Amino acid sequence: MGPFRYSPASTIAMLKERIVAEWPKDKKIAPKGANDIKLINAGKILENNKIVGQCRVHCGDLPEAVITMHVVVQPSVTKVKT
Repeated sequence: MGPFRYSPASTIAMLKERIVAEWPKDKKIAPKGANDIKLINAGKILENNKIVGQCRVHCGDLPEAVITMHVVVQPSVTKVKT
């Protein structure tokens, strides 16, 4: 997905909501909500209350405005009563 442009003041929670909204409908595994998504940058899981500007890690020759994040979908598990 992406690339997307975000304000440095956007929260990680806002990014997750956009990812859910723009997730390809033809994919077998899809997040139902922002809680089903983890964003990872430089090996760290990003917290929902952090802003994008706090998540920048200098990476080689990429411009400072570029942040590469990995999206992990971990759907909620519904417990079945027996």
